Amino acid sequence: MPGRLGTAGERIAFPEERSSTEHWQRLILNAAVDEFIARMNPSRCTAVEISGDSHARRPWKAYAELAYPQFDICAPLTDDRRFDVVICEQVLEHVPNPCAAAANLHLLCAPGGHVIVSTPFMVRVHELELLAMRDYWRFTPRGLHALLEGAGLEVTAVGCWGNRQCVVGNFNRWSAYRWWHSLRNEPDFPVQVWAFARRTSDHG
Repeated sequence: MPGRLGTAGERIAFPEERSSTEHWQRLILNAAVDEFIARMNPSRCTAVEISGDSHARRPWKAYAELAYPQFDICAPLTDDRRFDVVICEQVLEHVPNPCAAAANLHLLCAPGGHVIVSTPFMVRVHELELLAMRDYWRFTPRGLHALLEGAGLEVTAVGCWGNRQCVVGNFNRWSAYRWWHSLRNEPDFPVQVWAFARRTSDHG
């Protein structure tokens, strides 16, 4: 019930995360992305991240950051660089035109390269007024697959993770993972959705 939210008991049951590494809703997502990047041998890859610098410390051949919204992922590209790995995490829900953004992910990716995308699903609306980051969209696994495929990418894997306990735990805060929290996956209650895709064409 609304009157019981925000109580001391709730704060104990669902403590607020202090860093993205302990974020309950991203734990399984982060593990999946870590495994995917490790398999591609990052020391041989150039990478660009459009969602901050969470992956900057990996042993890339070269790394660049294009921070949204200063870098408008929906606008025509003015940067002619292409990258072996394009990482776009927790961004597409904030763009007004996700189709244009997905098309630019395709263009930023070198032929034969990889695109990594993640978005939240069953989480509250979240907006950052100071950064002019609005909250527009949610994507199911099927929806994220269709979005990237429509941009000309070959989707190689789609994943999702969540459960009812995690949905409740993130009602009022971004909850840190603790040992008593469930990591069981209930696919009908995803809090995170992600996809791995490839650019197979050298056109566009």
